Amino acid sequence: MNIAVLVKLVPDSTAVVKIGDDRRYISTADLNFVLNPYDEYAVEEGLKIKEKEGGDVTVVSFGDDTAQKALRTALAMGAGAAVHIKSSGGSDMLGTAKSIASVLKDRGFDLIVAGKVAIDDDCGAIGPMVAELMDIPHVTAVHTLSLVDGKLTAERDIEGGVEVFESTLPALITAEKGLNDPRYATLKGIMMSKKKKIEVVEAESFESKTEVIKMSYPPSRPPGKIVGEGVEAVPELVKLLKEEAKVL
Repeated sequence: MNIAVLVKLVPDSTAVVKIGDDRRYISTADLNFVLNPYDEYAVEEGLKIKEKEGGDVTVVSFGDDTAQKALRTALAMGAGAAVHIKSSGGSDMLGTAKSIASVLKDRGFDLIVAGKVAIDDDCGAIGPMVAELMDIPHVTAVHTLSLVDGKLTAERDIEGGVEVFESTLPALITAEKGLNDPRYATLKGIMMSKKKKIEVVEAESFESKTEVIKMSYPPSRPPGKIVGEGVEAVPELVKLLKEEAKVL
């Protein structure tokens, strides 16, 4: 089973993110970047399938040189190979997906796994875009996956129930929280990852269809208001909820 896993480096979810001076991107000064948490589920699923079915796992990341940190993390977890699609920036999501698809299309991958979303943009578009560009089936937000006789069965939650999909391979899925429990990289794995060679491929140039004009912070919440205590405060509270908050 030849498996590709798409990974991305994102700001640590515990970090305080500030908008940069250009107002078009975040400030990266003193900001810690980590492997996208949903991509950890994707890497783990690839490794589990490899251990059961045989084959190998190749992790793939698009971006500048910092993207190699995400690749090294995945290699330390147990991935066998890594591909860095090197870009100096300026690509929108469609351009990124086109670059990834152009690299993956002739490599004979049976399964491509990505995280459901990246926690920095919370978009979840890259995986489905890559699948569409490669003309292969895809299922998003998968929490249960099985592979039998060259076919996959994937389950995903929907409001009020569960959807079950069956598909032939090659195919792409995006991993939801709960698909598995990602393993920790061992000290041996970390040391071995430093010795593994990362294949670098220059990204193709695609015209960006979108542009970030400006980033801004959400409006500050007004301060809270204490209207009294006990049942005596209820009439005033109801009045404020109707006239000021307008939620009643």
